[in-house]
Amino acid sequence: MDLCVSALEGTSAGAGGVEIVERKGLGHPDTLCDALAEELSRSLCRFTLERFGEVLHHNVDKVLLWGGAARPAFGGGEVLAPFEVFLSGRATGEWRGVRVPVEELAVEGSRRLLGERLHALDVEKHVRIHCLVRPGAAELVHVHRRALANDTSCGVGYAPLSELERLVLRVERELSSAGRARPEVGEDVKVMGVRRGDRIRLTVACALVGRHCADLADYIAKRRAVAELAREVARRETDLAVEVEVNTGDDPERGIVYLTVTGTSAEAGDDGEAGRGNRVNGLITPYRPMTMESVAGKNPVTHVGKLYNLAAGLVAASLVDELPGVVEAECRLVSQIGRPVHDPQLADVRLRCAMGVRPDALEARTAEIVRRHLFAIDSYARELIEGSLVLDGWPLRP
Repeated sequence: MDLCVSALEGTSAGAGGVEIVERKGLGHPDTLCDALAEELSRSLCRFTLERFGEVLHHNVDKVLLWGGAARPAFGGGEVLAPFEVFLSGRATGEWRGVRVPVEELAVEGSRRLLGERLHALDVEKHVRIHCLVRPGAAELVHVHRRALANDTSCGVGYAPLSELERLVLRVERELSSAGRARPEVGEDVKVMGVRRGDRIRLTVACALVGRHCADLADYIAKRRAVAELAREVARRETDLAVEVEVNTGDDPERGIVYLTVTGTSAEAGDDGEAGRGNRVNGLITPYRPMTMESVAGKNPVTHVGKLYNLAAGLVAASLVDELPGVVEAECRLVSQIGRPVHDPQLADVRLRCAMGVRPDALEARTAEIVRRHLFAIDSYARELIEGSLVLDGWPLRP
């Protein structure tokens, strides 16, 4: 491994004059696609571990959600055409004479996840699942068997989260989980946070469920309650002035409101695709280092597009937690196809240090932390299956 340790230059994202942070919530079509891809990967891992004692080759990271058609209404509404999910990618379909039931795992796992995540969705009526997974290329199956990197790509991570990043994440989590206690609140929530100096504006899109809103006045009252819930979270998370606006596209005088039947815009208003939403830490952060790599659905043994994004975030967090004087860290890991997964061709670490602390003086300790996490990559599959390592949220280890 070629390790580069240097100073993190420039102004920290959380200290600049302007900062923008976005999160697509649990019921957003793009987030659903990521979750469905990862659920299929976990199902394949569980089945092949139980049957064969190992995780077999798979990459099921291509998922498309085709939105349906619906007629929402106060006090009710109906789904006219279900939304459809297309699960695509590559997976081992047979091993040692035993069939791997890829399609059954895909359909059962998808229905289970959607039913658990979307409280107003009827998985038998409102969604159709299509499994388009085929066997993988021989050369990639070969590198998987030898636990070698199956791609040349890079992963990035940083720590800690800024105040705005934490706030956006917490507000979405609170709203997306509110539906069990407040059934009018759907899980399709998106939060856009903009900080200008010491003032924050949160623009929240929140799907409300029609059968739990009696009329327009009731809708407006419940929309107001969503805004107040977001403000309560903000008061707990920050001392900065926070303005919250909810469903700003509404035009009540013309009867235009964000009303749904199922609590997600997937029913009619939006389509989804894996990899178009949150990065591995659960956020979209244009003022931070990011890659276009989609992590959900990639196999957790050799797919460095997944492993290195997870490892980079964990490395950065450990550097801040363990090295005195380090206040911020970024980590970039670059793989090389055919090379051992725990041995990247480059690890680039940048440290922002307190006054009097030099990054070059921390190189030996930094190398220890980087190597520790890289050699722990072998445990990622088990941790992801167990839920002790998560995608789409911070911290990566809950």
